[in-house]
Amino acid sequence: MECRVLSIQSHVVRGYVGNKSATFPLQVLGFEVDSINSVQFSNHTGYAHWKGQVLTAEELNVLYEGIKLNKVNHYDYILTGYSRDTSFLETVVDMIQELKKVNPSLVYVCDPVMGDHGAMYVPEKLLPVYKNKIVPLADILTPNQFEAEILTGRKINTKADAIEVMDLLHEMGPDTVVLTSTDLLSKLGEQFLVALGSQKIIKPDGTITSQKICLDIPKVDAVFVGTGDLFAAMLLAWTHLHPKDLKAACEKTASVMHHVIKRTMTYANEMAGPGKKPSPAQLELRMVQSKADIENPATVVEATVL
Repeated sequence: MECRVLSIQSHVVRGYVGNKSATFPLQVLGFEVDSINSVQFSNHTGYAHWKGQVLTAEELNVLYEGIKLNKVNHYDYILTGYSRDTSFLETVVDMIQELKKVNPSLVYVCDPVMGDHGAMYVPEKLLPVYKNKIVPLADILTPNQFEAEILTGRKINTKADAIEVMDLLHEMGPDTVVLTSTDLLSKLGEQFLVALGSQKIIKPDGTITSQKICLDIPKVDAVFVGTGDLFAAMLLAWTHLHPKDLKAACEKTASVMHHVIKRTMTYANEMAGPGKKPSPAQLELRMVQSKADIENPATVVEATVL
């Protein structure tokens, strides 16, 4: 069966972020990807300069109308990431509600990009839209620790807190929640980052349980852009291929990330030269070069079941 994804994210001419980060890996894994570019920039905003255009809510609606008029509005997945405009987000909400009526088994994968390390980098008025409208529609949610905390109003200081927060997020809507990064200490030491996941499972007798997992991901000493977008896209793909096994899906996702980041790091350091800090251009993800790893990642990150 053909699997079609509608991905509403940013686009850059040069480099990998948003739709550029998500489309190629999904296509390599056999998904048809229809992209709506929420912005079109020359490059990501971490460079010294960037130029470009932003798609308005009205323009988004016009594109969606075209898809509807041609009756090609049947999607298996919707994927959304960074947005900084409330009216754009509200339009996305209306679209998802309609598309879920067209295909009741549509799965919405949402990366609720709002901030990190205790600070929001989108306008604060987006939080209630995410909280009250987006998250209740989401089937798979990939917040970082800070985003999970502001969505639930709870702080995460321990693994038990994280489990409680994931359960609260389940109550808000999504059956699958992955905390993509936390400040929790890894049992493997400071060189590792802790990510956690939880998937609600309905047993044949109707009772609900959940599979909870923990991942210790090797840290890399560099700032990459587009990794979160790649993570959400790969989680979409691998949960599709392992629908009842969050452990396997997260291991595959984290392993793809590891291979891509490692290849990027090696390249960036080679290009920059000894003792020099790589530039944003040199740190662009080595996506095309990682095609084989995306298709068939060697498992380098093992998840433990909690």
